[in-house]
Amino acid sequence: MKVDLDLIRKYNVPGPRYTSYPPATHFSEEVDHEALVANLKENNQGCRDLSLYYHLPFCESLCWFCGCTTVITTDHARSTPYLDLIEREMDLMQEHLNPDRKVVQWHLGGGTPTFLQPDELRRLGSMVRKRFNFSEDLEAGVEIDPRRITRDTIVALQESGFNRASMGVQDHNPEVQKAIHRIQPYAMTAQAIEWLRECGFESLNVDLIYGLPYQSVESFERTLEDTLKLQPDRFAVFSYAHVPWIKPAQKIFQEKENLPSPETKLELLKLTIEKLTAEGYRYIGMDHFAREDDELSIAQKQKTLQRNFQGYSTRGGVDIYSFGMSSISQSEKAYWQNIKELPAYGKSVEAGELPIHRGYLLTEEDLLRRQTIMRLMCDLELDFHHMSEQLGIDFQAHYQRELASLVDMEADGLIDRSSHGIQVTELGRLLIRNIAMRFDAYHAQRTEGRFSKTI
Repeated sequence: MKVDLDLIRKYNVPGPRYTSYPPATHFSEEVDHEALVANLKENNQGCRDLSLYYHLPFCESLCWFCGCTTVITTDHARSTPYLDLIEREMDLMQEHLNPDRKVVQWHLGGGTPTFLQPDELRRLGSMVRKRFNFSEDLEAGVEIDPRRITRDTIVALQESGFNRASMGVQDHNPEVQKAIHRIQPYAMTAQAIEWLRECGFESLNVDLIYGLPYQSVESFERTLEDTLKLQPDRFAVFSYAHVPWIKPAQKIFQEKENLPSPETKLELLKLTIEKLTAEGYRYIGMDHFAREDDELSIAQKQKTLQRNFQGYSTRGGVDIYSFGMSSISQSEKAYWQNIKELPAYGKSVEAGELPIHRGYLLTEEDLLRRQTIMRLMCDLELDFHHMSEQLGIDFQAHYQRELASLVDMEADGLIDRSSHGIQVTELGRLLIRNIAMRFDAYHAQRTEGRFSKTI
């Protein structure tokens, strides 16, 4: 598949990744906090399952491509006071939670969760288990930095109940690693994976990034081949998001000199899809690949796949309750985000206040569009009859304007249309964010600089 340069120019525009709808940029500090707390109470009248997320922000050094909310420090003494804050925040939230709700997912992200020492990880596990009711089939995942662990780190995570791991690799090429300020020899990654398997972790995901400095189709093919030798269960292959106006460290990349062009980025994505699908991985959708017998693949076939702040998920009908600075929570009808700066987050928690900084209460129309965009990004199709039944509306009538706007995408080969629905093509999969944007009611109101470009 050779992509036309004019097509790249047309669709290479800023756009959300739609891990939420509306995206987090839509959240406001002006949200009615009383209404948010009322939503919390209403949400806990029922017993919907819970997904827990803990943001552990510390990293010893900054990877220059990183877009996460981090605290860069080599002072490991800072993590114990942070765990004290997490414990206090959980107790504040406990007042609002229904104790009968079961936790079916648990995730540690960051930053680098493995910045914590083994005993601190054990302490965190104990703190969380003491306060929540865990399901027997708990899916517990943790992000791991192979540069910052020992075997005891993995043992501590396993003892705390973690059974899945996601490991950052990004690229095996030493030139690329030097350019992004992340030196991680292949042997180090292989050793960490060996420890995970020895400790009985059920699933391993490897993160790669395409679009980094000095990457070429040939060099990234070698990275893919090297990673395939490690036999991960899943791949997350992210497009590098160049947003130096948000993340100043990215200014170090001289965009015109060493970052791949948009057309090269599409070739890298095309290569990734072809290489991984030929090796037995299913292309789940944006960024993600899984083995054919993986539950993500099965969920996509059964059209039960979900998408949220943690990416693709098999657990539908759950609410996400998150803890730690900058973390984002989600209920049926609301989003809320904690304070982003560590000192202000700590001050709020120590004062006995939920550290909510901003949020959003969804309208009925938001709920319809959230489901529509999710199904498009998970199923890679929209069946009009099925969507009408699921949403309780006449789908074609409700989205008459949006469906009419897809004429150019059909002509450009991104979708196939029939009287029954729309199907995303092979080319359209590469531009799924652009297709989703046509169903985003707020897209026209946004300023250009708030998102990375779609290619």
